[in-house]
Amino acid sequence: MWDQRARDQGRGADWRWSDEQLEATRIALLGPAERQHDLWVFGYGSLMWDPGFHFAEVRLAELPQHRRRFSCRTALGRGSPEYPGLMLTLEPGAGRCSGLAFRIEAAVAAHESGMLWRREMIRGIYQPRLLPVRTPQGEVTALVFAANAAHDDHVGELALDEAAAIIARAEGVLGTNRQYLEQLVWQLEHLGLDDGYLQQLLQRVRQLGLR
Repeated sequence: MWDQRARDQGRGADWRWSDEQLEATRIALLGPAERQHDLWVFGYGSLMWDPGFHFAEVRLAELPQHRRRFSCRTALGRGSPEYPGLMLTLEPGAGRCSGLAFRIEAAVAAHESGMLWRREMIRGIYQPRLLPVRTPQGEVTALVFAANAAHDDHVGELALDEAAAIIARAEGVLGTNRQYLEQLVWQLEHLGLDDGYLQQLLQRVRQLGLR
């Protein structure tokens, strides 16, 4: 389905990573199946409410020295060539990012992480890393999908008004960029977490009142 949508947009066959590339990068970071241990995954965006993998435990979590930013453009999903959008990423910086940490059991870690790779790494927009994450029950090392600053679609930290203007208009086959932002803010509030950047961004988007 996504290949067809890419072709409809005039993209070449190399619009996404091959299965071989996906598996090679996954093994390079996590190791082969026979060496898998329990795997923690840090969710800071849609993984919080739609992880798409089987997990045995979930905790509140904080990732130091990173912050959420809509810093990658997209013409797929919640954007289109007519109304491109912005994808949420993690950028390095002062402070912390609050979210959820999911534990995948070792017996299924290879399979579940493979599914996760196909979802998050299909275009190489993120840089997967293993980083220390704080939880109320203690620190764990978690898989984190941070921004890949070398990717052609990475635009960096945009001014709040610029990001809001893009998000207010962007729409794709998965819905509007604004809907994603609203769901994200609601999810954080539901968990008792807050993110001043997202709250300010949503306020600016609502002020534009385009959608």
